[in-house]
Parts: sequence; structure tokens; C-alpha cells
Amino acid sequence: MRIARMAKLLAGLAFAVAGCSERALDPSRGQFALEQGFAPGLAAGGDCGDLPTQPDSVRVDLYDPSFSDPINADNPLFPVGELDRVVLLGSVEGEPLRVETTRLHGTRTVAIKGQEVETIISQYVAWVGGRIHEVALDFYAQDDQGAVWYFGEDVFNYEDGEVADTEGTWLAGQDGPVAMIMPADPEVGDAWRPENACPLVFEEVTATQTGVTVQGPRGPVAGALIVTELHMDGSTEGKTFAPGYGEFSTGAKLDLEAVAVAVPIDALPGREPEELDVLSDGAERIFEEARRGRWRDLAAIAEEMAEAWEDYRATGVPPMLEAQMNDALDALDEAIDARDKNEIRQASINASLASVDFELRYDDRSEIDLDLIEIWTRQLVLDTHTHDRGGVLGDIATLGVIRDRLTESERGPIEANLRALRSAAQSGDPVAVEEIAAQLQAAISRLAS
Repeated sequence: MRIARMAKLLAGLAFAVAGCSERALDPSRGQFALEQGFAPGLAAGGDCGDLPTQPDSVRVDLYDPSFSDPINADNPLFPVGELDRVVLLGSVEGEPLRVETTRLHGTRTVAIKGQEVETIISQYVAWVGGRIHEVALDFYAQDDQGAVWYFGEDVFNYEDGEVADTEGTWLAGQDGPVAMIMPADPEVGDAWRPENACPLVFEEVTATQTGVTVQGPRGPVAGALIVTELHMDGSTEGKTFAPGYGEFSTGAKLDLEAVAVAVPIDALPGREPEELDVLSDGAERIFEEARRGRWRDLAAIAEEMAEAWEDYRATGVPPMLEAQMNDALDALDEAIDARDKNEIRQASINASLASVDFELRYDDRSEIDLDLIEIWTRQLVLDTHTHDRGGVLGDIATLGVIRDRLTESERGPIEANLRALRSAAQSGDPVAVEEIAAQLQAAISRLAS
């Protein structure tokens, strides 16, 4: 379950390579589950010990779901079929957390109890402290009653830019039963299990409040649901689901994850304002100019960006994105004052990410992903120059993740550039990386024109 991954983040989990999973490493795993044909309410081979689970009398997931239109998932509290992109911000043990969830093109068919179900593929990516930490592909479908079910996930966990493990991977029908992630009409006291395959994965949710109004990116959002979630280790946490957003927030203070912006619900009509162009163009110019050490020029560009930001935020902006941009511009000013070239370039990258989150409300998602490829290519250039091997490997992984969001026609013109960039970065050649990065930027510009 997506925002419930906070517990996994705290445990130090991270990303892997598409197509790799524990099932691939151990083909025999899950065979017992396949042979037994689990009912939704049963847990897979083994139990969760003495967890204080809810009685069956209050569980709303103890029926066999039918799926005649599974990818039309419009459950208001988990509209995974309608959400295009969600950006979540927060922290993990005080480290900055950034999460992007994206509905991918295509679907995956999962067989459960003799029934083949077409599922939505949702990509989850988490960065902690600016470094890639976890990637997962989640599989969802909505049943004929309007409940959304979780069919499993391929999890890839990273350490220092490399795949560490695939812990948390499971698939319905092989490792355990399909698990309900959101009932059609939850009421206070209802309980359900979004993951139900002990000892691999387990979560049980109990609804504690309904009809709550929460503060969202555009203002108050009515009709939210608050739940308490029980984890396999016996810990619990509260989380909120909001209409049009799905999983909305979890945790607090040092361990927080909350929606900063989502589309289409937060999309705005018309073209993006000129002020955003000033911010994004200024950040790119500073990245290029920083190594020349022209401090007055850098300060002038930063001043232009600050003025554009003041004008734009006066129109009213999502609070979490506002805080992110404030932090990015403050860090940029401090780095310029300190005349630290590498810190200036890093701060400019962070400002670019903050700007593109605002642009998401106006631009097509494919345009945003091309912008993100450019931004992460700058990060790769910087990490290559500073000989940060873990950063370089993580940047390569991030570029691959974003590339996977594009259609074949969108990725085709830049595929060769990305391969060449990966090869140059792995060889540690900063000159080649910079040259190929420029070629990639030119290819993206042609695509965008």
C-alpha cells in the first residue's frame, strides 16, 4: 500500500530493475498458494503471530470480487484509474522525502482463482535526501461493487544507487490472495486488509472517521476518510484518504508524507504563467553559468527568479509546493553568497524540480517527464564531476524510471542518447557525459517543438 511504505522507508528499503523480483529469484515461492486457490480473507502460508487483528464480523473484504470493467477505477477515495500523476512531499527521520506516483501506459493481467483480471499499473518512486530509494510497480483493479483491490507489487529497493533487494514483492494468486485496498463505501468501524500474505506482507486497516474535511493543494477537501493501519510488526499509524486524491497523508513531523499536487484534480486551464518560465529558465542558466564564477551575473539571475516567484505565489499556490520553492530559492541565495560552485548547481537543480511541480498543473504529463529527464541529466553531470559514484548510479536509475513513463513514440528519439549517457556515466568520463547531455537536451527540445 503506497503511503504505508513509510515503514519500509524507515527500515531502509529502495529500488531495482524492471522485470526482476523475488519470484524470479525463487521460482518455487508461492507454489503452495497457487495450488490452494486462496479466498480473499485468508492469509498465505504462515501467520502474523498474535497481532490484534479485527474480527471477521467487521471486515468488509470477505467476499469473492468479480471484475467486468476492472481498469475503470473511479472509487472517489482511491481513483487510481483517473489519477495521472501525484507528487508527495515530506520527510523520513528528518531527511527530505519526495514521491511521484504515475499511472503507466498499458496494463498487466493477473490470474486469481481461475479468473484473469486486467490491472492498472501504477509506478511509485521515492527519493530520500535527493537520492533514489525505492521504486515499485503496483497492480490495481476495481470490482463490480466499486471496491478497489490490490493485486500485488514488484518492489525494487536501492542503496547507494544500486538495487539492494526486492523485499516487499508479492503477487495475488501466487503469494497470497487479492487484497482490498478501498471499499466502495467505507463506514466507521469497517476493517479490510490491503495486504494479506504473511509472512511476506500484511496490513489491516480500520476506518475511524468519515466525512472529514482536510486541507488540500487547492483548499478544503470534504469527504475524507481517516483510518488506523496495523502493520505486520505490530505497529500502527494513522492515514488519510481524500476524494479525488486517494492516499492523501500519513505520519507527522519528522516522518511525514502528504500530497503536494495531483493531476488531473489540481490541473489548471490555460498556458503556464510567464513567471514559471522565468523560474525554470533561470535555474537552468545558473547551472550552466555557475562554473564560470561570475558571481554578479548569478546573483542577478537569482534576483529575477525571486521577483518572478513573488509575483506567481501572490496568485495562490499549493502550500507544500510553496514551502518547497521557498527552501530552494533560499538555498540558492546562500550558495551564491558562499561562492560554492557545486552547491550553487545543486541548489539550481532543486529549484528546477520545485518549478516543474507547478508546471504539472498546466502542461501535459509527457512534457513534464521530458523536463524531468533534463533536470536529472543535470544532476548526473554534477554527480559525475564530483565523483559521487552512488549519486551517478542513482541518477541513471532515475532516468530509466522516467523513460519508462513515456510512450514508445516519445522515448524513441531519445533512446540512443540515454544509452550513450548511461555508458559514459558508468565509465566516469565527465567530458563525455557533458557532451552527451547536451545532445540529449537538443533531442528533447526537438521533441517539445
